[in-house]
Amino acid sequence: MKLDVINLDGSSAGSLELGDEVFGLEPRADILHRVVRWQRNNAQAGTHKVKTRRETSYSTKKIYRQKGTGGARHGDRNAPIFRKGGIYKGPTPRSHGHELPKKVRKLGLKLALSAMAKSGSLVIIENAETDGKTSALAKQVKNLGWKRALVIDGASVNEGFARAARNIEGLDVLPSVGANVFDILKRDTLVITKAGVEALEARLK
Repeated sequence: MKLDVINLDGSSAGSLELGDEVFGLEPRADILHRVVRWQRNNAQAGTHKVKTRRETSYSTKKIYRQKGTGGARHGDRNAPIFRKGGIYKGPTPRSHGHELPKKVRKLGLKLALSAMAKSGSLVIIENAETDGKTSALAKQVKNLGWKRALVIDGASVNEGFARAARNIEGLDVLPSVGANVFDILKRDTLVITKAGVEALEARLK
């Protein structure tokens, strides 16, 4: 697969041959779903917590005598049956993460890149370098028509570009090692530098 390469000012910078084993696969929704679910579950805090019968602040004194009242027998006010009593089998802090084979994770990233390429949402740029001025970069991004875009650079992100992109709404920047399925799929446009393409192909082949 061959794609045109552009500069940030929109001018042409030649073309680049992309490996079909990374950018030319047929998308599979089942694999993408498994990888995204694995990512989101691992990111979930799992800090939800309710108070049990032992942790509520009422007295533990028996509320009335066992027999002779005509009512049901009860112990203290901490019982789950009472308002503001303890919660029975409520959520407790735990990890929501689960295992996913490395081969599936790797395939998921390939499929995400291929899906963006197939839909025409993949843009290759010569490099992601700027002088650090947000206004100048924002104007270039607007002229290129990028509204919700993810920029993937090589091994590291240019400091000036990262600083300039920090306050531009809808524009995010990642090094190639941080490329992941969820961040790629939730954007309208995927922008990869030539260095980023080389790093991704080396990582995924």
